[in-house]
Amino acid sequence: MKKKEGNIRITDLALEDRPREKLMIKGRNALSDAELIGILIGSGSRNETAVQLSQRILASVNQNLNELAKLSINDLIKFKGIGEAKAISIVAASELGRRRKESTPEKKIKIQSSQDAYQEFSSVLDDLPHEEFWVLLLSRSNEVLSKIHVSKGGTTGTVVDGKIIMKSAIEKPRCCGIILGHNHPSGQLKPSEADIKITKKIKEVALFMDIHLHDHIIIGENAYFSFADEGLL
Repeated sequence: MKKKEGNIRITDLALEDRPREKLMIKGRNALSDAELIGILIGSGSRNETAVQLSQRILASVNQNLNELAKLSINDLIKFKGIGEAKAISIVAASELGRRRKESTPEKKIKIQSSQDAYQEFSSVLDDLPHEEFWVLLLSRSNEVLSKIHVSKGGTTGTVVDGKIIMKSAIEKPRCCGIILGHNHPSGQLKPSEADIKITKKIKEVALFMDIHLHDHIIIGENAYFSFADEGLL
């Protein structure tokens, strides 16, 4: 019996010809425009794969993605193998690309002083009735990459696990430095023996990991204490 013909699907191709698998193995930059569109539409027609169909669509706009983005759903469904659902996928992806161009990049915050660090921590630590411990992860140029919540305690202290801090720093791409921060609900800014001990311990571990501890900020009532400013690092 003759095998019934159907659409050529990406899953019917050899592994090296499957764009989804290629993206997973080699990364998105390894894919051509046609392969990326092929992933969007999933399958081609009876006589061509999704990638070949995508190549035909791109050829109609002279390989220009800006021109492709101008095609409407009705324009796209004129291509054999493109139904309404596939056309909508292409139009939606084009619209996401357009919106990305219009998006304003998030302004990077750069820490240049203890005052800058205090401002970052005060947004999460001011007026808390209990202690919390946070850490800023910084790039080589001291841009804030992340603000990480480490622990929450009572009115007189909180347990700090240095392993959590270092794990967060190591797993964050571009992280080269950290700043510690916690609050004293009492308003007392003077560091306790426990504060000094944990700061020293984290500094030693960070140094071993080639990560620089820039400062440790203690936040009180509308004021702060900086280990770096006081020469305690």
